[in-house]
Amino acid sequence: MAVMMPEMVTIPAGDFMMGCETGGENEMPVHRVWVDAFAMAKYAVTRGEYACFVAGTQRECPAYWGDPKFQNPNQPVVAVRWFDAVAYCAWLSTVTGQVFRLPTEAEREKAARGGLDGLAYPWGDELPEDCEGGRDTVLDVVGAGAPNGYGLYGMSGGVHEWCADYYDASYYAGSPDRNPKGPEFGERRVARGGSWRHNIRYTRCAARSSLAPDKQFSDFGFRYVKSE
Repeated sequence: MAVMMPEMVTIPAGDFMMGCETGGENEMPVHRVWVDAFAMAKYAVTRGEYACFVAGTQRECPAYWGDPKFQNPNQPVVAVRWFDAVAYCAWLSTVTGQVFRLPTEAEREKAARGGLDGLAYPWGDELPEDCEGGRDTVLDVVGAGAPNGYGLYGMSGGVHEWCADYYDASYYAGSPDRNPKGPEFGERRVARGGSWRHNIRYTRCAARSSLAPDKQFSDFGFRYVKSE
């Protein structure tokens, strides 16, 4: 099975205001962060792309692989463990000769904002009309909806996306102001973005969540980055 080459978008170097004063306590304090330039995948990794990985490595398929709701090759792959996402990045690096990795939490938030500081969502401060999800909601294919200011899709909806960092609810209190990479130790990994199966499908740019890295859920996927 041929490897699908990723579509990448360059996120320019620069600073932004990370966090939210009106969000959860784990989003405070709001602080200015500098992030070096990097490139991010335009879309979350799809089932079709992940199938290439499974075929090339004989890795176990994730949970829900046979579920009829997730058979479209252009849907985000779901139920991927953090360890699987890291393994995918390593495999893609090998087969392409480039170096891919999971984004840091700071990179993910900067990218989600699309160059616009201070807004709750990539498009503004108000939820769209189709904000409600729930049991009967269908997971959209990647590229559905409008891109953000950087040309990235699904940064606030679709699936939660794994980040590289360990999670610490109080990390912002002492976070470095240049290229923060999260705490050195922890039990959970950071995840960012919305969920197709939540009652409200979209998540604010600053909202933080986390999960044990060996867990699998039908609204967890990932996308990758590479340093410029």
